[in-house]
Amino acid sequence: MLQRIQSIWLLLAATMSALSLKFSFFSGNKLNPETNVKEWIEYTAAQGSFNAILTIAICVATLVCIFMYKDRKRQLLINISILVVALLNIVLYFNASKTFTESNTDLTALISLSIPVLLILSAIGIYKDEQLVKKADRLR
Repeated sequence: MLQRIQSIWLLLAATMSALSLKFSFFSGNKLNPETNVKEWIEYTAAQGSFNAILTIAICVATLVCIFMYKDRKRQLLINISILVVALLNIVLYFNASKTFTESNTDLTALISLSIPVLLILSAIGIYKDEQLVKKADRLR
């Protein structure tokens, strides 16, 4: 449900994932093989096909994870797997920057870098909820 703080963190992570499709992670010079001229390019997730697939998967999976509030163990497992995919996506961003002759990380890279932080915060919230339910079951 939306009254749980981890649902807010997951919703923010999905929003940041959708925004990272629009905003650039880094920008730099890349040599055009046809004209042998350096071109200034802003690299977004939509420009790399595998980055785009992972970013859309992160967005959809976090939205699905919000509605799994009845099965907290599975929600936590999916949340951790989304976290691994988000970290893999960031690694792919940095690998893509190596193909440029000169690249600078943009300020909007904080959008993509905030996704794992939000997923960690939501995992902590899910874990705390699970511990609270276990404590309540022991009291019965």
